[in-house]
Amino acid sequence: MATSMRWIALFLLVAVSALAVSAIIEDGLLPNGDFRNGPDKSQMKGPVLTGKHAIPNWELSGFVEYIESGHTQADMMLPVPVGANAVRLGNDATIRQQLKVARHTYYSISFIAARSCAQEEKLNVSVDPEFGLLPIQTVYTNTGWDTYSWAFKPRHTTVWLSIHNTGIEENPACGPLIIAVAIKTLYPQLYNKGNMVKNGDFEQGPYIFPNTPWGVLMPPIFEDVHSPLPWWMIMSDTKVVKYIDAQHHAVPKGARAVELVAGVEVALVQEVLGTVPGRSYRLTFSVGDARNGCVGSLGVDVYAARERLRVSYVSRGTGGHKCGKLEFTAIADKTRVVFQSSNHHTVNATLCGPVVDDVWLVRLK
Repeated sequence: MATSMRWIALFLLVAVSALAVSAIIEDGLLPNGDFRNGPDKSQMKGPVLTGKHAIPNWELSGFVEYIESGHTQADMMLPVPVGANAVRLGNDATIRQQLKVARHTYYSISFIAARSCAQEEKLNVSVDPEFGLLPIQTVYTNTGWDTYSWAFKPRHTTVWLSIHNTGIEENPACGPLIIAVAIKTLYPQLYNKGNMVKNGDFEQGPYIFPNTPWGVLMPPIFEDVHSPLPWWMIMSDTKVVKYIDAQHHAVPKGARAVELVAGVEVALVQEVLGTVPGRSYRLTFSVGDARNGCVGSLGVDVYAARERLRVSYVSRGTGGHKCGKLEFTAIADKTRVVFQSSNHHTVNATLCGPVVDDVWLVRLK
């Protein structure tokens, strides 16, 4: 009898553990992350949402509007795309959702957003106690819509993800539009053996929405505690770099790469640990174009220790790449590897630039 009870107790423990694991949020859209399951008309006054729980799975506060597919308001700069639904975060508006996560695991958040009015707009994305203030000011695509990313490492198994418009405008409705929110688990501990640069192939990065050909913008490093591109920093005041995939772009190697779309105003940086002063090292990498029509001489400035190299790639905008190499002597036990576009480029009113991929650092014998 005692043995049977022990087996029953063990079974219940395993079952409860399995349920706990299965409850953890999965990669992809958050529950009702595309707002397709909309509010009941009884919780709306025109487009304005009047109920705290008007949108299923979400909690709302402040001036929040629900804009249906293909519709626009008189003061909006662009309509909501056909097939999508949006929330518009006006004055002091917040949408938030409770998530089940694994403690101390690395997560990235991706969301598709656009400015709805002419003034500067910012979104505060947070999982307590971490937050990032993301500028929704520069428009990087000719559609007006961009995908933004942010990352966090939770301290608890249940957290609130909040997206808040910090602005207070004369028109209370003015604020960013959001049409989708997704999450992805990151694994920064994965790396290529023998490569001193971590995540040099950029395979670890934020969630890319299917059928969105514009990639994902990654914010400046001081805008968040954990980079959505593990091991890499994005150094700028307000500008970003773009994360792209092989499904929609030309990628030199593998499935992911980074496009430097903001010229000299932003740098992609990794601080490599374990270099030995006086020892020689070789940094290799690929520079190319994303097959997005970005033509001309795409230049990348590369820095390591006291050395600098400019690699110019003549792009026809149809895909392709070349390899670069920089040898240097370490001057400290940490060496910053820096990539920076040497100029600005646009194609059809969309910002573009050189693609960087397959970054390797090895010590020379």
